[in-house]
Amino acid sequence: MPRIIAGEWRGRRIHAPAGREVRPTTDRIREAWMSSLHPALPGARVLDLFAGSGALGLECLSRGAAEVVFVEQSRPVVDTLRRNIGVLGAEPRCRVVTGDVFRELTRLPPAFDMALADPPYGEGLAVRLVEHFAQAPFAAELWLEHSRAEVLPALPIQRQRRYGDTLLSTFAAIHPPDVDDPASMRTPAEEPHS
Repeated sequence: MPRIIAGEWRGRRIHAPAGREVRPTTDRIREAWMSSLHPALPGARVLDLFAGSGALGLECLSRGAAEVVFVEQSRPVVDTLRRNIGVLGAEPRCRVVTGDVFRELTRLPPAFDMALADPPYGEGLAVRLVEHFAQAPFAAELWLEHSRAEVLPALPIQRQRRYGDTLLSTFAAIHPPDVDDPASMRTPAEEPHS
């Protein structure tokens, strides 16, 4: 079972979805994400795409993020995600959206400080996500875990780290969305966390 690495819920275990539907981010790589993100997390609005168990977004909440919106397509995986939110008592600071990431990005308001994404490898989803971000930024920054074998679009990379065959790449929006309006976070496309 994965665990929360640091912050309010440090050491708490969360559930991983059963089966091969999800490839969890390893603790080592998640710690690398959080070490880089940590200074920007207090009070941040975070979008967790391809959320899986919710480990990335929940880690952000544990370290002081104000709110996380999770987007995950698989209903069985969403059941595990909701269970993890409940185990930590994180419901007031979470929203879960069940649906295709790219469809939901056209429906969610672009009012996030950062978006985190760990899409399945080998399906072209990382490339597609960067292309979408370049055309219509949905956060001030996109933090993306992807395979080294994936050739991403020629968008300026703010920072990049390599962990074996995995890369963590960060992209900054050329024209960042407005993240100063909390009301813009709430739309009919989102589902309640209960």
